[in-house]
Amino acid sequence: MHATTDTLATTPATQGGRSRWPALYVLCAGMLMIVLDVTIVNVALPAIQDDLGFTSSSLAWVVNAYLIAFGGLLLLAGRLGDLLGRRTVFVAGLVVFTVASVLCGLANSAEALVVARFLQGVGGALTSAVILGMIVTLFPEPRERAKAIGVYAFVASAGGSIGLLAGGALTQAISWHWIFFVNLPIGIVAVLLAVKLIEKDQGIGFGRGTDVPGAVLITAALMVGVFTIVKPAAELGWTAPRTIVLSILTLTLLACFVVREATAANPLVPLRIFRSRTLTGANLVQALSSAGMFGIFFLGSLYLQRVLGYDALEIGLAFLPTTLVMGLLSVRYSEKLVIRFGPRRPLIGGLSLIVVGLALFTQAPVDGKYFVHVMPVLFLLGLGGGICFPALMGLSMADVKSEDAGLASGLIGTTAEVGAALGLAVLATLAATRTESLTTAGTPVLDALTSGFQLSFAIAAVLVAVAVVIACTVMRPARDAA
Repeated sequence: MHATTDTLATTPATQGGRSRWPALYVLCAGMLMIVLDVTIVNVALPAIQDDLGFTSSSLAWVVNAYLIAFGGLLLLAGRLGDLLGRRTVFVAGLVVFTVASVLCGLANSAEALVVARFLQGVGGALTSAVILGMIVTLFPEPRERAKAIGVYAFVASAGGSIGLLAGGALTQAISWHWIFFVNLPIGIVAVLLAVKLIEKDQGIGFGRGTDVPGAVLITAALMVGVFTIVKPAAELGWTAPRTIVLSILTLTLLACFVVREATAANPLVPLRIFRSRTLTGANLVQALSSAGMFGIFFLGSLYLQRVLGYDALEIGLAFLPTTLVMGLLSVRYSEKLVIRFGPRRPLIGGLSLIVVGLALFTQAPVDGKYFVHVMPVLFLLGLGGGICFPALMGLSMADVKSEDAGLASGLIGTTAEVGAALGLAVLATLAATRTESLTTAGTPVLDALTSGFQLSFAIAAVLVAVAVVIACTVMRPARDAA
């Protein structure tokens, strides 16, 4: 860790002590705006469908258009931050996201909203891909860095549940348009403060030329891959011909990208970055934990809605324990745990708590009680997430050189996004298949729904358990030392 710290301390982005924390809050405000948008839309979908005339099948594109652009561009956006300067890319992303949010709120047709949501995804990728790299360069000292990453991890992890609450409140109190319009004042203030408080850094430049073929290949691969996950895989199944063809195309594009990066003079993604077991292991853990956690937030919300009869606002309130516990740990205690025990042990302990919580959720019955069957699970998820996610963010950047910080930041974001999309598609498909088979066999609808959700909760627990195994075996124990 000391070698990395010394390297990062010399970067132009490192600011004076007083201005660093306000700069961090600006970065987190931008991240919160992006994360909120992932879930805030979900609770407004019925109102959007009624107002703009979406069909049941086309409504998914309100979410999918955003996910495809966001997931497809994260890695490219992170590398652009290294090349052009991270503040430049961050501010550009905020501007694009804010403008797109206004276009979403003004949309008067289904097509207009889908196009604006895709543009939002572009802005979201540009903004979020460089944030972690900027935090690492702002805070070279281990203790302060651990605290700063704790704040970032809380915003990135808990913002989704805040979005459920905010989306329900705004939709019920005013209209669905305002879930997008609220981004306008936030975006304007964030841009102005970013220009004022964050020092402009110099990118490493394009050197011997831009790796245009590499950029096209990886962006196409990620976009096709995310599209495959959220559309044909989720709707038709993984064995459907269309899913298989698109999966083969994704793998082919990825293979071509790897060949290109191995031979390019100035590669978009230098393959040497994957020599670090810490970085590689952190990204594997991120993908698996995101698959389990994001799927459970989505399917857990459906369990509360369809089985227990909660409305949108009640669902948002139900998830508050996760947000509050995660926030308390991330902001006040996570850095102390990392400094005291190193990042690896808090990572393993936090992931283990998440596994226990998910295992408990498999016992949620048809007539479940919130304080008995739901709140203990959400408490454990918040506790585990608050402990492990800041440690994971720190580990993902531990061996990264200054000139690769944006790339590593975009990489961890990409694995989280693709892992979440893949996990949601798999868990939702398994839950729906289980429910359909039981309903066909004559099982009452609520019992069939509950059984499907229980199966998805069990699979999610297995995914996070695999992440625990990777953290124990792949991650380097030597990095426990702060």
